[in-house]
Amino acid sequence: MTRREATRRHAARARVRCYAELNDLLPKDQRGHSVTVEFDVSPSVKDVIERLGVPHTEVDLIVVDGRSVDFSFRVQDGDHIAVYPRFRAIDDVGSATRVRAEPLPKARFVLDTHLGRLARYLRLGGFDTEYEPESGDRELARASVTRARTLLTRDRGLLERREVTHGYLVRATDPRAQFVEVLRRFALAPELAPFTRCIECNGALRDATAEEIVDRVPDRARHQFDRFRACPDCGRVYWEGSHHAQLAGILEEARLACAMPERESGRA
Repeated sequence: MTRREATRRHAARARVRCYAELNDLLPKDQRGHSVTVEFDVSPSVKDVIERLGVPHTEVDLIVVDGRSVDFSFRVQDGDHIAVYPRFRAIDDVGSATRVRAEPLPKARFVLDTHLGRLARYLRLGGFDTEYEPESGDRELARASVTRARTLLTRDRGLLERREVTHGYLVRATDPRAQFVEVLRRFALAPELAPFTRCIECNGALRDATAEEIVDRVPDRARHQFDRFRACPDCGRVYWEGSHHAQLAGILEEARLACAMPERESGRA
């Protein structure tokens, strides 16, 4: 018997099952049933779960052999681990130990470099959204923690950083589908406030006088429209031209999609 074979023979094992939408994050052959994980040194349950590809920010409840535990729990040989996503109501879990951090008081986001179009859509809907294309993982994690923002990303490794407490792994690849997904995940459709933020820099828009926009708007637009909004941060001016109608259509499409059952709107 080789040393490697002997090591595998004596490796400790635990069984892990993920429930509901957490299965979206697993390989297809691991969904809907228990998976065996092996280890030599007792790992934390957080490490075991993330080894399967489920960031800790996606988890709300962990049950080991019938007992709820937190992320620091050390997994032992023979343990059976059940992992649950966000519960819809507190009564669903009673007095069990919930591992998800308390929700932030306001829907405020910071997005990684791959979600630029989603950032524009969220700003279009009126949501406070930070997006800096040059930000690295460390800066994004710090922004999430120090500025009380939910980190949106498609990078699982970024959400596995221990300091990140509020984050979400965006599943969709199409930006409009991502927008609907985020609105649904955080129940934001009722909070849509269209055209109240600058889609370029995230500034809060305000009404602008004719004198303020005279040098920043084409003559034709100034004569055709009587209401303009300006961003005090970057100076960009908005009015209800043809592009406005297109953007309004995107928002209405997202609002209607949120009102439909998920399967009907395209989620498998």
